[in-house]
Amino acid sequence: MVHEKRQILLVTESNPQSQLFTDYLHQQLECPVGVVVPGTAWKPRENNGDVLVLLDADHMDEASMQAWQTHRAEHPNISLAAFNLRDEDHAVETLSGMHLQGIFYRSDPLPLICKGLSTLLDGQLWMSRHLMARMLEFYRRHQINAYRPACGLTQRELEIIGLLGSGASNMEIADRLFVSEHTVKSHLYNIFKKIEVHNRLQAVNWARQNLGTPPPLTERRPNCKS
Repeated sequence: MVHEKRQILLVTESNPQSQLFTDYLHQQLECPVGVVVPGTAWKPRENNGDVLVLLDADHMDEASMQAWQTHRAEHPNISLAAFNLRDEDHAVETLSGMHLQGIFYRSDPLPLICKGLSTLLDGQLWMSRHLMARMLEFYRRHQINAYRPACGLTQRELEIIGLLGSGASNMEIADRLFVSEHTVKSHLYNIFKKIEVHNRLQAVNWARQNLGTPPPLTERRPNCKS
């Protein structure tokens, strides 16, 4: 089971258990396997080849996982998968906000994880048919909702909530839309009132359920404000 010019990168806490997992994967899959602690800066080298990044849902918050999605958008040789998910509902929740090629649960035995990783390294998807069916239904509903008014949100408010879901701060939203940070705060106040939420996380979850997955956060445009 040799995968040339491919490597696996585990994003998880560095401890004896993760080291044993790393050694096992390296032995079984015969490809380089590394570990990066969540929050640590990492950039692929030009000669690295394709990199399968395996995100540990037990040790990463939503912001950390979204940061890797942004990383993936900037480096096309990276693909993402997640492991240690609680159950299928947790998988649907995670997939609704990220572009993942593979899903692994806490209950998955090691041989099954190796089989799934080998499939991913070959460029295929790894998730159950039932999960795929749920995600197809999820995106079908979003496609229908795209033709309906979004709770009276204006086009500017839709842009802002989309950037919010991509992980942008108020200042980053202001820079991208060429408005003041105060204007962004005013728009957010109106958005929260219209969709009946009380904070940013609730607004992001609402957007995912009603507007679909936001695009990844891209590099900031030059600030042309005088």
